[in-house]
Formats: sequence, structure tokens, C-alpha cells
Amino acid sequence: MADGVPESSRQRAEELRRQLNYHNYRYYVLDSPEIDDGEYDRLFRELEELEAGYPEIVAPDSPTQRVGAEPLEEFGTVRHRVPMLSLGNAFDEAELRAFDERVKRHLGLPADEQIDYLADLKVDGLAVSLTYEEGLLARGATRGDGYTGEDITQNLRTVRTIPLRMLGEELPPLAEVRGEVYLDRREFARINREREADGLPLFANPRNAAAGSVRQLDSSITARRRLDIIVYGFGASEGVSPERHSEMLDGLEARGFRASPQRAVCHGVDETAAYYRKWVERHAELSYGTDGVVAKVDSLAMQGDLGQVSRSPRWAVAYKFPPEEQTTVVKDIFVSVGRTGALTPVAMMEPVVISGSTVQMATLHNEDEVARKDVRAGDTVVVRKAGDVIPEVVSVVTGERTGDERKFVMPDKCPVCGADAIREEDEAVRRCAGIACPAQINGRIGHFFSRGGVNAEGLGPKIIAQLVSKKMVRDPADFYFLTKDDLLKLDRMADKLAENVLDAIASTKHPPLGRVISGLGIRHVGGHVAEVLAGQFRSLERLAAASEEELAETPEIGPVIAQAVAVFFRQEQTKELLRKLRKAGVSAQPPAAAPHASEGAFAGKSVVFTGALSIPRSEAEAIVKAQGGRATSSVSKSTDFVVLGDSPGSKAEKAEQLGIPSLTEEEFRRMLEQSD
Repeated sequence: MADGVPESSRQRAEELRRQLNYHNYRYYVLDSPEIDDGEYDRLFRELEELEAGYPEIVAPDSPTQRVGAEPLEEFGTVRHRVPMLSLGNAFDEAELRAFDERVKRHLGLPADEQIDYLADLKVDGLAVSLTYEEGLLARGATRGDGYTGEDITQNLRTVRTIPLRMLGEELPPLAEVRGEVYLDRREFARINREREADGLPLFANPRNAAAGSVRQLDSSITARRRLDIIVYGFGASEGVSPERHSEMLDGLEARGFRASPQRAVCHGVDETAAYYRKWVERHAELSYGTDGVVAKVDSLAMQGDLGQVSRSPRWAVAYKFPPEEQTTVVKDIFVSVGRTGALTPVAMMEPVVISGSTVQMATLHNEDEVARKDVRAGDTVVVRKAGDVIPEVVSVVTGERTGDERKFVMPDKCPVCGADAIREEDEAVRRCAGIACPAQINGRIGHFFSRGGVNAEGLGPKIIAQLVSKKMVRDPADFYFLTKDDLLKLDRMADKLAENVLDAIASTKHPPLGRVISGLGIRHVGGHVAEVLAGQFRSLERLAAASEEELAETPEIGPVIAQAVAVFFRQEQTKELLRKLRKAGVSAQPPAAAPHASEGAFAGKSVVFTGALSIPRSEAEAIVKAQGGRATSSVSKSTDFVVLGDSPGSKAEKAEQLGIPSLTEEEFRRMLEQSD
């Protein structure tokens, strides 16, 4: 206990780390958990509490360290010990057989020799290198130019199928594990739906999405993307000596990595070609995108003899799948309205089969995309599935036009409810501003009563969906007029549950004003902005009456947010909702008054933090706010102080350029003490 940590606590933390890493492997890699989520959460919380009490015992392989690093200013570079080479391509069976002939010729083998090839699917993702030292993940990097990549260690630590420590005993002193980070089809579709709703450009395919995800400077964004990995071999290694590539992958699986379950050792080029033919027909069944088959000489000794040519190994080839595109006719273009109010043009087409499934509709994303491709109702178009997932119109066959085609015009009113359809500056998406729009109602109501809103615990999405479908509610205010008899008409609704739901709703009648504003689901207004507005306007009535100019003059509220808030409150649907909330007795409580401008160490001051602090960034920002100041994320001429933690980044340089005073964390603390 020389460092103040009881030996029993140290040993318990080591045991918890071992158990949690093992159960992560069972759950994420093998898809065969041995304990339920509740037991896992209990072990995880116990480890968190131990590490919070004794920060000295936090280890690099702790599951608690997967997410939580401060955002980076920029990526560092990593020099690969062994280059990450690209593969040569084959586009038909003749080219595959030519590759087989070249291999035999370089090895001096007779033409009828049958070489064992490890055949596997080529994952449509981003190649990365994972460096393990004594079994611990030390560094993760992109392929880059093959010789130098970017250091993305803290992002790769968020990928659950990447072990932070290898499993087993006698771990190798050094192992560079190579793999492909990817997004499965459902996760790719989910991310694109969110980006479309937020007016952001869509990822064209899973590979672009995976690449964009691992190159986030903020690892918490990467963590939300649910990336996965399939490993395919070693770069440099010490203490690892398999004889065959297939044996290498078996060993990596035993160490806790996920290798492809579709891999197979094929005896000769005929079996390899048969493997390709099997998967060219079946690859659409997989949960991830793949664009071909990789064939590698299985013998590592042969690989060494074959070597490389230019930037590609002689012992491997990528046999690509043919792209699948079809032509069809656009019967009509209609506009769908998503749960966040985004208006999306959709092409309704003559049915066509692509990648094994019938396609009748394809998103056209937004009005700019329709104009760029000049898609018209009646056009003959080329259609494909982006990343084998989302049907999209690639191009128009203009030579097939007859002159009867109809140009598309985006409506300026919501086609569902008639409210204004607003397109903000610098955004591609037009949105319905109506709070009671039937297309959005489930999502809006759920958000209003969620933890980010007024927080009605026990009022879940299934109950909300039933009430909406039975036309018993149209907006959040209707919930305050529900009776027990109303609720008992719902499926599986017992007397006690009905009482609990009514109690949950009643408990939200006097919520904090910031939560009400956040719960309204105004574009660009999240929890923090809602609190800023609550502190400035002090009531829903004053906020609703504020002009766009008044809103824009509020600290931290720029013209984009000001416009969104003003548009929201001028809708008749919003005015009706506020009237109904008042009638129901809902009374939002303003926040406690902030320190007077003459009070608090940072009263009226704007403070920026950079670098690693001894306390969480959110806690430091809360201290500034409590002392009458504002904590902002970027340095500008209006910044008063920049507080420097360990390894400060470019914010410190910008502050110096602008002549803004900098404080060490110790100086920051002394200012607080002097104000007490």
C-alpha cells in the first residue's frame, strides 16, 4: 500500500478488468455472451467506482478507457514497421488464373502444381494497423500512403471488437495486427438517416462512412458510430511464428480478435474460382459490404519467396465482384416527411431486381440533388444500391426522353400538415416547421417527455404510439388531459400501470424551463442552448414573443439558431400547443438567477479550456458558469481567458496570436479561491 492503494482494491480491479475484457470478447466477437447485460453493468460500475477512488490503478486495458479522451486538435503520424501494401486486381476468371500462373512461375513450380490459397471476402472498409506491445494495445493507425498513416489510437479504442489486451498467456512482445474497420449495413443506414435528417451530406457507401468515423478528432463521435473490425493478418511481429496464413488467423482468433468466418483454404485455382462464384451470388446476404474475394498464397514461406512488386505483394490478388446496376423508369416523384420534419424527394419506379431484392423506390436526398442529376418523372434512369444497401438513382438516360417528362418542384409547405417548409442558409434539407405534423408526432412527443425534455419516467414509446394511432393525442399537451379510462383502452394496460403513467405525466407539470424548451424539439436547440435561452428570457411567453433580432443578440445564440427559434414560435401549431399547456396547468420554472455581473470570479467573462485538466472538462465549465461567466469551445476576440491544461493544442497558439491572457490550471484555481 506504498502508493495509498489497498492491495485488495488493486487485485479486485485487475480481476474486474480481466472478467470484463473476456465478456466483451464473448459478446462482441463470438456473439455468445455468458452473462446478461445487468450482470455486466454491475461489474462495470464496480470497476468505475474503484478507479474513481484510486486513479492510480487505471490501466490502459481497462474497459472504462474505451471512450472519454479529450478531442484532439489534429492527428499525429505513424510510420509502419512493415508497409501496408495495396492489392493487385483481377476482374474475371482468366485474370485469376493468370495470377496463379505467375505465382507458380516465380516459385519455379510446374504448371499442374496445386497451390493452397486462403480465400476470403474483401471487406468494404478502411484498413488499419493495431500495434500491441506485451499484449497491450499501444497504437492504432490508418493505412495512409502505405508507409505512413495517421495515429487514430483513441478512436480505435472505442471499437468493441478490438481487444485492449490480447487474450491468453505468453503474449508476444510485439505484434502489428492488420484489419479492416467497417460499418454493417444497418448501422450504415442508421447513420445516413440521421445525417439526412440533420441536413448533412450522406455517405456514399459503408467504406466512406467507416473512414469518416475513424477520422473524427472527437472519439465520442466515433463511439456512437458502432464500428466493427475483421482482422486479416500481421505486419511486423516478434514471438509469433505460424507457418501458414490460415494458421495465423486461427491464432489471432484465439487471442481475442475477429477474423472472417467466411474464410476458406482452397486447394488450387479451381477451388478458388468456385469460392468466388459462390460468393458473387451470395454476398448480398452478408451484414457488411464487400466488393470481391481476396486470394492469398497460404504458405508464409512461399509469401516470403514471392515478395512484392512496386506497391503490391506477388502472393495475393483481389478478385472483384462485378458492379450491379439496372435501368428502370421513374413513374413519379413524391415528398416524404421524416420524424424530424425533413422533406425528402423520393423516386417511385417501375420494379427492378438489384442484388437479389426488388427495388421500387429510391431516395433523391434533397432538391439540389434532384436538380444536379435533373431527374424527372417519366425519365429512364440507372439505379444501384449504394454500398449494397440504399437504392439510389445514379444518372438519367437522357437519350430516352420523349419530351413528356415532368420536372420536380420542391414544395414550400409541408405536404402532410401544410406548415411552412423552411430551408435554412447553407443547408440542403428543407424542413416542416409544424410541431403537430402527423409525420413527426411520435418522435416529437417522445422527445418532449424524454430525459432530455420534461422527463416523464414510465411513459414509453409503445404507449405513445398507441395513443397516437388511436387519435387520443395529437401533441404533448393532450397527455395532460388523459384519464385512467382513456389509458385502460390501450392494449396490455392494467389499472396500476395506468395510474403510474398518469403520475409520471403529472410529475412534469412544473418542469425546469430549460427542459421544456429542449423538449419542444426546436431545430438547433439542444440542452445547452435551451438553458441559455431559459436564462435569458425566463419564461416561454417571453421567448415566444422575442423577435429574431432579440434572439440573435443573446450570448451564444447566432443568426441560424435565432431564425430557427423565431420560425418555430410563429407557427399556429406552436401557439396552440402553448395555449393548451397553459390550460393544462403546465408551468415551466425559470432557472435560478445567475451571479450578478459584479459577482463571481468570472462574472461577465468568456473562458476557453484547452488541454488535459485534473478535473473533467464539463466540471470546469460548470464552475465558470456558477461564477457568472461563459465557457465556450473556441477562441475568438471576445474570449477573456484561456485556461491551459497539459498538452494544450492550437487554441493556446490562437490565444497568443490574439493577445488573450492564458491561465494555468493552478492560476484558475487561485482566482476561484480569491473570490470566496
